[in-house]
Amino acid sequence: VPGCAECRLRICLPAVCSMGNSTSRLYSALAKTLSGSAVSQHQDCLEQPDSARLDPIDPKDLLEECQIVLQKRPPRFQRDFVDLKKNAASNHRPIRVMQWNILAQALGEGKDNFVQCPMEALKWEERKCLILEEILAYKPDILCLQEVDHYFDTFEPLLSRLGYQCTFFPKPWSPCLDVEQNNGPDGCALFFLKDRFELINSANIRLTAMKLKTNQVAIAQTLKCNETGRLFCIAVTHLKARTGWERFRSAQGCDLLQNLKSITQGAKIPLIICGDFNAEPTEEVYREFSNSSLNLNSAYKLLSPDGQSEPPYTTWKIRPSGECRHTLDYIWYSQHALNVNSALGLLTEEQIGPNRLPSFNYPSDHLSLVCDFSFNQDPDRLL
Repeated sequence: VPGCAECRLRICLPAVCSMGNSTSRLYSALAKTLSGSAVSQHQDCLEQPDSARLDPIDPKDLLEECQIVLQKRPPRFQRDFVDLKKNAASNHRPIRVMQWNILAQALGEGKDNFVQCPMEALKWEERKCLILEEILAYKPDILCLQEVDHYFDTFEPLLSRLGYQCTFFPKPWSPCLDVEQNNGPDGCALFFLKDRFELINSANIRLTAMKLKTNQVAIAQTLKCNETGRLFCIAVTHLKARTGWERFRSAQGCDLLQNLKSITQGAKIPLIICGDFNAEPTEEVYREFSNSSLNLNSAYKLLSPDGQSEPPYTTWKIRPSGECRHTLDYIWYSQHALNVNSALGLLTEEQIGPNRLPSFNYPSDHLSLVCDFSFNQDPDRLL
């Protein structure tokens, strides 16, 4: 494989290696993001670049480079898409949306106590390549992430060079900041391919509960599909965690729905909402989204035999208190205006293994969700 290990793995490399071609520039780009150290230690590497001036990266080259870094790890798990198309044929390319809580590096190493996960498996130098490998494998048109604490030094510089427009909204008081050697606050991030969509409007939303501002956030962007000219809204959020906070999550969900009703003009603009809701389907906030006047459905219900049941889990970990197996992550969509063509199947219990997640095989305690959407041919159908 061309390129030297030193070029690939050194921190703060200059922008060229001895080869001087696009591949060496790629190695340099990846190498610049291979530090998990605190912002203050490597500030020169972490300043947000002027992405418009950076050369594009071929995703195949970046994937190959990630695989070099990961060559001592087990291979990626195989997951297959389930075809959900009903006979209606679409006259446009589907829009692939990926939802994923990627696990903030500071929380994984410093707070989350994954008692069966070796610290070696959480090393940022390799774990970040597992995250990138997962993203590159599914090639989403729109990517919605939570617990992003390496936005400026990793995801923005690399994904912008892959053709994505990037937006980040950190939590006001991120728990990552309590961890020594942290990389700044975590938050939600939204990425979309600029050659497929045009940004019409963007809103950063700090969620409220009982009229009080909270520590949870959302990003909502109205995009125009370049191929069809159709408008739609994509939103990403991460609601308050932990048991005992059910009413709080319900209030946050109500606030988000009110914001989205305004942004979508009462569902005239189709809507996709991705998020880690930290809520099982039995919670009130889930019912609020199910019964909303925005006419939302949860895409992953369609994988069940009757189309009415959520998956058995989207996160599975072992903490000192015991095993945690929950369904917390969702992709909601306007069922009157959008069709779900396919959805990515989840990892099986056998694939996940007895030590659960994260692991040497998989970088997060949450599974990624991926759906292909198409616009309904009759958008003015009764809501």
